[in-house]
Amino acid sequence: MPTRILLEGRPGAGKTTVVRRLAALLRTRRVVGFTTEEIRQGSARSGFALEALEGGPRAVLAHVDFPGPPRVGRYGVDLGVMERLALPLLRSAAANPVPGELVLIDELGRMELACTDFRDTVRHLFGSDIDIVATVHAKNDPFTDALKRRADIELVQVTRANRDALPVELAARLERP
Repeated sequence: MPTRILLEGRPGAGKTTVVRRLAALLRTRRVVGFTTEEIRQGSARSGFALEALEGGPRAVLAHVDFPGPPRVGRYGVDLGVMERLALPLLRSAAANPVPGELVLIDELGRMELACTDFRDTVRHLFGSDIDIVATVHAKNDPFTDALKRRADIELVQVTRANRDALPVELAARLERP
């Protein structure tokens, strides 16, 4: 049975940090997916960038200067970034699962889920025979709430207290034969 882990936490808890460190620690697994990162101008958050893992391309997903639609809070979201960077990686992993491959998704949030094709691809991934670790907000959302209720999901809380130890613990579990 494939591994399905959702890393749940509040903004700033360290979900992205856990995923990036986990990807760096894995030695016996090929990792496919993406991370997101805040863009700051001084001390103010102005947007979010999406970056493919393993040194892949990076692009601005959402920014206060983007007009939208869609808009999530004060950010306009460029859905083309999801379609160009995230979807090809995830679709390839779902269509051609490779033994030992792990899909990392950071994150299943409102900006990413504004892309209908992304939601459909994530549904397909969770129905396939591939291991997945994804981050989710602690907030309620119909899409992520449905994933959290699945019987095959392990929901792991990410906090400032456990975020440093969690990548090592997860890597040890995921690399066990």
